[in-house]
Order: sequence, then structure tokens, then C-alpha cells
Amino acid sequence: MSDLEDPSKRARGVRYARELEDHLSWLDTFSGSALGVLAVASGIYTYLGVSSLLDDNGAMTAFAAIAYSVAVSVGIFVFWSYMLRLFPAVRGARARVALMGTMALGSIAIIAMSSWLNAAALAGSAAVEQHLAETVQDYQVSLERAHEVALSAQGLERDVARVRQSFEDLSEQEATGNLSGLAGRGAVFRVLRQKSSELAGLEAQIASQTPLVQSAFSEGNAILSRMRALTVEAGPVEARSVEFSEQAVRLAGLITQMRQLSVASLVERAAQDLSASVVLPELDGRSAETRGDQAATITSVLEVLSQRAQTLARAAQAVQAMPAPPETTYTPISSADAVILYARNFIPSWAGAIAIDLLPAVLVFILAITQGAIRSGREGTEVEDRLTLAELRAAVAVMKEMDSAMKAEVVVTPPTPLPTKTAAE
Repeated sequence: MSDLEDPSKRARGVRYARELEDHLSWLDTFSGSALGVLAVASGIYTYLGVSSLLDDNGAMTAFAAIAYSVAVSVGIFVFWSYMLRLFPAVRGARARVALMGTMALGSIAIIAMSSWLNAAALAGSAAVEQHLAETVQDYQVSLERAHEVALSAQGLERDVARVRQSFEDLSEQEATGNLSGLAGRGAVFRVLRQKSSELAGLEAQIASQTPLVQSAFSEGNAILSRMRALTVEAGPVEARSVEFSEQAVRLAGLITQMRQLSVASLVERAAQDLSASVVLPELDGRSAETRGDQAATITSVLEVLSQRAQTLARAAQAVQAMPAPPETTYTPISSADAVILYARNFIPSWAGAIAIDLLPAVLVFILAITQGAIRSGREGTEVEDRLTLAELRAAVAVMKEMDSAMKAEVVVTPPTPLPTKTAAE
């Protein structure tokens, strides 16, 4: 005997289905209210998110935000009410798939019009603070890079000093006669002193930049400290963002100033001029042989001068080839945009914002599963198998009342008498 033909099996299925129906009847008493609470809660957070996007705080702006949030609440309530009623009731696979596609499309629409605004309300301030913190890190990298390049350029002072010292030593050797063989301060001596004086001036100019670089770097660190403090201070983040923007402008100016303080290009130009602009003095030797020795020594000095100039130029070019500080600009951002930009850092807030809107989808599937179980329990049963004792009693009572009413309405109609003939007939 199959399950459908087994009376006890059918009876258990009917009881199972009726038990589930009783549970659903009890759940229906507050499911609508619960759905309404979820829709209203989503609307409130949507209102907060919309308010953060609007610049004006007037009555019209508040009315627009309220209207949008009310529309969102009504839309969520109506959409999930449709799904809660229709999806569990359909039986065909094609209809189920179509409704599921509709539910997915509606869920995407709800996320687009509500969930991201809910996330902005839940984590908007924290997301803006995250944006400020990221900007501080970018400015710190830029400041440190500018300082590194400036210090490397200041390090050229040692190269210039070494070259200057080498020419001064050569001039002292010429003064004692150990270079050209002629003691005194003649033509060779004057050439060497000329270049050492030029290098001494360049060295002094580089040295004068060092305090400026250090002062700019110290001031930049002080601004960075203030910007870090603004990211974690108490109070509305909008007000802190205004001061943060002002500090960012100051810091950007300091970074530009530090880039301009770099003396690498100056050293490179000086190195090129070092060998190109040599004022050759008149040879003052008393004899032709002496003047020839002086000329040969000056030629050697010019060769050494060219080598030293190339060394300085390469050192300056190496500094100029260093990567420039990255361009950093602070862009104010709204809380909603910040939540989207830094979504990976606020996954719990996004999950909560989406869950409050899409939680009814779980109820839809629960109802669909339960209705399927109810239909499975009643499968193969007749109508009379599904009636309870109370329903049977009520049905019998109704039938008796109908029978009594029908008997009361039955009236015995007397036979119609035949017509009487008259005398004339």
C-alpha cells in the first residue's frame, strides 16, 4: 500500500500541515508590524544619510530628506509585503524563478536607494576620519620625500668643499714653487685662487640654505601633528574638516618651498661654469721658458678643473634624478562618498546597513519552505480528511439548518377545482 493510500500516513500529514498552519497564523499577527518597524528604522537611517549629503539646513532641505526617507520606508514595506504573500503561494518552478529574479532586482534597488545611505549614517563620521588619516599619511610621505631630496642637495656642500680645498692646496703648492717650479703668486696661482673663491661662494650659498630646510621641515612636522590631532578630536567631523583643509594648504606650501630650496640645479650650473668661464691671466714669466712652464701648468690645471666640474655635475644630476615628492592634495569628501571609498574598512557597518533592508528576504524563504511543507503534508488527502471535529460539527449544524429551512419553505398546493357549467350551457 502506498503512502497516499495509507490512511494513517495521510492523517499524520494532515496533522503536520495543520500544526504548521497554526504557527503561521500566530506569526501573521505581528509579522506586518515587525516589517513596518524594519522599514521605519531603515527610513530613519536613510534620512540621516540624506541629510549628510545636503549642504543647506533649511526647512525645504529637511522636508526633502523626510520625503525621501518616507518613500524608502513605504517602498521597502510594500515590496517585502508583496514577496511575503506571493512568493510562498506560487507553486510552479517558472513562477518561482521569475519571482526570485524580481526579488533580486528589488533588493538591488533597495541597496541603491537606502542601504548605502544607512551605511553613511552608521559609519559616515568614521569614514571621513579615515579619509583624513589617509590624507595625513600621504602628506607625511610627501614631506619626508621633499626633506630627503633637500638634504641630499645640501650634501653637495661636502663635494663642493672637497673641490675647493683641492684648488686651495694646489694654490699653496704653487705659492711655494712645488707645482710649476716658480715660487710666488703668479698666473697659475691666480687661476687656482679664482676657482677656489668661486667654489667658496657656492659653498656659503649652500650652507645658508640648511637652516631654511630644517625650519621648513620642523614647521611641516608641527602641521602634521595638528592634522593628526584633528582626525581623532571630539566634535563634528565637518568642523574639523574645515581646519584640516586649512592646515593641508599650509603644508602643501611648505612642501613646495622645500622643493625650491634644493640647490642641486644651482650646483649643476656652477659646475658647468667652473670650467667654461676661466679668466686666464697674462703669463708673467721673465723668460720664454718660464712662460712655457706656466702655460703647461695652467693647461694641466684646466684639465683638473674640467674633471672636478664633471664630478660635481654628476653628483648634482644624481640628486635631481631622485624621485620628486608625490603630489598630494586634500579633497573634502562627504560621509556617503567616504563610506563608499573606504568600504573595505567598514564591512560590519555595510553588513548592518544591508541586513536591515534585506532581512525580510529570509522571512520570505522561511514562509516558502513552510508553505511547501504544508502542501506536502496535505498531498493526496480529500477535503473531508482535512476537516477537524469542530469543523465537522459546524458543517453538520449548517446542513441541519439548511434542511430545516428547506422543509419550512415547502408548501402543499391544493388541487385547482374544475369550472362549473351554467344552465344556459
